Amino acid sequence: MGKFLDAFKSKRVGILIALGFASGLPLLLSGQTLGAWMTNVGVNLKTIGIFSLVTLPYSLKVFWAPLLDRYSLPWLGRRRGWMALTQLIMAGVILAMSVVDPKATPPTMALFALMLAFFSASHDVVSDAYRTDVLPPNERASGTSTFILGYRLAMLFAGAGAMILSDHLPWSTVYQILAVLMAASVVFTWWAPEPQGILAPRTLADALIRPFAEFFSRRRIGIVFLFVILYKFGEYVTDAMVIPFMIKTGFTNTEIGALRKVIGFFATVSGVIVGGGLVAKFGVRRALLAFGFLQAATNSGYLALAIVGKNYTLLAVAIGVDLFCGGLAAAAFSAYQMSLCHKSFSATQYALLTSASVVAGRLFSASSGYLAEAWGWPKFFASTMVMAIPGMALLFFLPRTDTDSPA
Repeated sequence: MGKFLDAFKSKRVGILIALGFASGLPLLLSGQTLGAWMTNVGVNLKTIGIFSLVTLPYSLKVFWAPLLDRYSLPWLGRRRGWMALTQLIMAGVILAMSVVDPKATPPTMALFALMLAFFSASHDVVSDAYRTDVLPPNERASGTSTFILGYRLAMLFAGAGAMILSDHLPWSTVYQILAVLMAASVVFTWWAPEPQGILAPRTLADALIRPFAEFFSRRRIGIVFLFVILYKFGEYVTDAMVIPFMIKTGFTNTEIGALRKVIGFFATVSGVIVGGGLVAKFGVRRALLAFGFLQAATNSGYLALAIVGKNYTLLAVAIGVDLFCGGLAAAAFSAYQMSLCHKSFSATQYALLTSASVVAGRLFSASSGYLAEAWGWPKFFASTMVMAIPGMALLFFLPRTDTDSPA
C-alpha cells in the first residue's frame, strides 16, 4: 500500500490534474457541444456534419510537433511557455466563438472552431511532452492518472455541464464562462515545475530528422512499434460497435447516455487512479500484461448481454467493468509510451506514438461493422477478446525499459 500511495504524493503528479483539465476543456467545444449549440439554433444537419472536419488537427499534430521541440518562448521555459501561450490563445478563441452566430455566419464559426482544435492539439503535444520530461519513471503512471482525472473533469464541464447551463443561460454566456476557466489554467501552468537539464534540438533540421532517426534506429523497434499499434486492437474494434449494439439490443439513447455518463466517468477515473498506483507497485511490463488481458476479458460482459438480451443490471456492469479496466490499461500504456521518448524531442516522439495508435485504431475499427453483421453479436464480442492476443504476445519480445520493474 505504501508504494501505491507514494506514487501520488509529489507536486509534479498533483499539478497534472489542472494541466489535464486545460487539455480536456477545448475538445468538446469544437465538437459535440458546438454541435448541440448549432442544433439548438436551427443549423441544418449537413452543415453540422461538415463541422466534424475541424477536428483533423488532433490526427495531424505530429507534423508540427518538431517545432514545439525545437523552439522555446522567452518565458516559463520550453514546455510551460508553449502551454501558457496555447491556453491563453484558446481562451481568446472560445471567447470569440461566444460572439458568433453559428446560424448566420457558419464559416466564421468554422474558422474559430478549427483554430481552437489546432491550438488544443498543440497544447496536447506540449502537455504530453511535459509529462514525459518532468515525471521520473516511478511517477509516470500516477501522473497519467491525475492528468486523465483532470481531463475527464474538464469534459464533464464542457459536455454535460455546458448542456445543463445552456437551458438557463444563452450559449454565448456558457462559452464565456468556459473561456474564463481556460484562462485560469495559466495560473497552474505558472506554478508547475519546469523540466530541468534537457537539451533542445540545436537546429530545425535536427528537430525534424533526429526524433525519427533516433527512434527507428533502436533495437527491436519494429516489435515496439507494432506493439504500440496492436495493444488496443480489440478495444478499437469493439468501441466502434458498442453503441450500435446497445441500441439494437433495445436500450434507448437516454438510457445509454445516462449510464455511460455517470458510470463511465467514475469507472474510468477510478480505473486510471488504481492503475497508476498499481503500476508504481508492480512495474509497467507486468501491469501491461495483466491490465491488457483484463481489458480484453471485459468484452465478456457485452458477450453475455448479446446472449441474454436487454438487461439493465448487466448493461451497467458491462459498462462499468469495461471502462474501469480500460482505465487500468490506459495508465500502464501511457507510462510505457513515455518511457519510449527521448526527452530532447519528447513532443515529436510522443505525438508519433499516439498518432500511430489512433490512426491504426481508426483503420481497424472500419472493419467492425462488417464483422458484426457477418458473425452476429456473440461471435463478434468473443472475437474481440481473441484479438488482444497478438499484442499481449509481443510484450515478451519488447526490450526492457526503466519502468519494467517497480521503483
